[in-house]
Amino acid sequence: MKSGWLKGCARGAAVGALCTAALIDLASAAAVEYPLWRPAVVLAVGLTAVLWPAARRPAWLTPPLRTTIPALLSLAYTAAAYLPDHNAPFGPGELAVLLSLLFIAVRHCPPRWSVACAVLDACAVLATPLRYYGQLPPDGALGFTLVSLILIGIVAGLAAYLRSLDYRRTVAVADTRREERLAIAADLHDFVAHHVTGILVQTQVARMMATTRPDALDPVLAGIERAATEALASMRRTVGVLRDTDTEADRRPVGDLAAITGLTEGFGGPTQRMVLDRDPSLPADLPHEVQAAAFRVVQESLTNVRRHAADATTITVRLRQADGALEVTIRDDGRGGTQLPAEAHGGGFGLVGLRERVTALGGRLWAGPAAGGQGWEVRARFPTAR
Repeated sequence: MKSGWLKGCARGAAVGALCTAALIDLASAAAVEYPLWRPAVVLAVGLTAVLWPAARRPAWLTPPLRTTIPALLSLAYTAAAYLPDHNAPFGPGELAVLLSLLFIAVRHCPPRWSVACAVLDACAVLATPLRYYGQLPPDGALGFTLVSLILIGIVAGLAAYLRSLDYRRTVAVADTRREERLAIAADLHDFVAHHVTGILVQTQVARMMATTRPDALDPVLAGIERAATEALASMRRTVGVLRDTDTEADRRPVGDLAAITGLTEGFGGPTQRMVLDRDPSLPADLPHEVQAAAFRVVQESLTNVRRHAADATTITVRLRQADGALEVTIRDDGRGGTQLPAEAHGGGFGLVGLRERVTALGGRLWAGPAAGGQGWEVRARFPTAR
C-alpha cells in the first residue's frame, strides 16, 4: 500500500515537472512574440506520447510510434528556424520530453526498433540549438552540445541498464516456470504410475478371484474404481496447473504428511497388511517442501512394492522425528516375486528422481535389502529446520 502511494506521488511529481517545463517553453515563445501554435503542437504531441497511461493506451500507439512522431515534429520545428524570418525558441520542456522519449525508446522499443528510435530522439535533442544558429556564439553552441551529449548518455545508459534487468527477470521467470512445469510433470508421472500400477495389480487379483472366490470380488473392484478416480483427479489437477500459470493453490497436486494416511489406507490387497507407524509427537507444521518430498518417497516406494514385490505380506511405513530431522522408512517382506508385465516395471528412474528430491532439501536417501536379508527397505532423512 505504501509502495503504491509512493509510486503515485513520484508519477504525479514527474507529470507536474514536465507540465511546468512545457509552460516555461510557451512563456519563452510568447516573450519573443513567436507563434505559440508551433511549440504548442510539439509539446502537446510529446506530452501525450510520454504521459498517456499504459492502461488506457490504444494498441496502435506502440513504443516506436510514440518515440518517432514527436522527434520528427521537433526536427521539423528546428528546420523551420532556418527560414529567414524565424528564430524558433526552445526550452527545458521540449528537452525533457525528448529525453523521456529517448528513455522509452531504449527501454521499451523492440530490439529492431530500439536503436533507430533512440538515435532519432538523440538527434532531435542535439538539433535544438540550430534554431539559434545566428545568435549563439561558438562556445555556447559547443557547451550546449556537450551538456546534451552527457544527458543523452546518462538517460540512455540508465534505460539500457533497466532493460537488462527486465531481460534478466524475464529469463529468470521463464526458467522458474520451466523448472516448475518439469516438477509438475514429474508429479503427474508419480501420481499416475502409482494409481495405474495399483489398478493393474488389483485387476490381476480380480481375475484370479473370479474363478475361486467370486463372492469376494466387490472390495477388489471398489479398490480399482477408487484408484482410477484418484488417477483421473490427479491428472485433472496437474493438467490444470500446466494450462494456467495463475492457478489457485487448491488445484495444485496435494502431497503432505496427512495425505500419507490416505495413501496407505488405499494400498494393499486381500493378502497384504499395510501398517502406518507415525510418531504422535511428529508436528503437523513441518515445511511444506519436506512434507511433499516425504509423500513422494512413500508413494514411489509403495509403487515399487507393487511392481517388484507383489508377494509381500506386510508393508510398513514409519514416520519419526529425531535430532531435528524427519525420518521416513518404508519396508516390505517381499522376496521379489511379481507377475506384472515387463512394460509395467517402469524405466528404473524412480529412485534417481527421489534421490534428487531428497538431496535438494539437504537430506539423504538409502535403499537396499532390509535387515535380516528378507524384503526391501527405503529410508529418507530430511532436515526440518526452516
